[in-house]
Amino acid sequence: MERQPAQAAWERRTERPLLGLAVAFAVAYAVPIVDGSAGDSLTTACTTVEWAVWGAFAVDYVVRLALASHRGEFVRRHWPDLIAVVLPVLQPLRLLRLVSTLLLVGRRARMAPQIRLTTYVVGSVVGLLMFGSLAVLSVERDSPNGNIRTLGDAVWWSFTTMTTVGYGDHAPTTGLGRMIAVGLMLSGIALLGVVTANIAAWFIGRFEKDDVEERRQTEAIASLTEEVRLLRAEVARLTERQEQPR
Repeated sequence: MERQPAQAAWERRTERPLLGLAVAFAVAYAVPIVDGSAGDSLTTACTTVEWAVWGAFAVDYVVRLALASHRGEFVRRHWPDLIAVVLPVLQPLRLLRLVSTLLLVGRRARMAPQIRLTTYVVGSVVGLLMFGSLAVLSVERDSPNGNIRTLGDAVWWSFTTMTTVGYGDHAPTTGLGRMIAVGLMLSGIALLGVVTANIAAWFIGRFEKDDVEERRQTEAIASLTEEVRLLRAEVARLTERQEQPR
């Protein structure tokens, strides 16, 4: 089903501004976590920015829904967007604002046809590492039994968790931290599968291209061979005609 021209125009106009707001969200989310001594005013300002960015994506969803030619079909096809919009309202946890905004950014970016799969994978890896590290640090730093106390510990833990290596030198001890760990492990496995499938598809496409070229060359050689055979037969026929006594 083709999108309505107005909806497509809206998505083209808002793609870059929304990505810019996503960067602002990342900064606002990271500052209070990295700077553990941040004052109440800075924390409040960052929280305000986070809610404002989430609100912008929520408005974008509502506008796209209003511009859709078949709204029921739009809701069925974009149900993760709806969940991401509703989730922080039902339970205003900071971590849910992170999850919902990341989901909205990813879903919104997929509508840009010029972005390729490689960009998705690289962006997903960087985003998951960054936000996973910040999220686990925010919930584990003040845990009595926690051993993820610094940003370096959190980044190292995110790397080992996403790659499913799991050295065990750092591990979450809180419920939210373990939920983040599960999400990172599943995401790492999914991204590895995407990369593997993409590489396999590239090789298959390459081999198919080579096979097509080889078949084309084989057919050309067969055609040329047939022409040579016919030419030899014609030469032999002419030669035999000339050698016949008159």
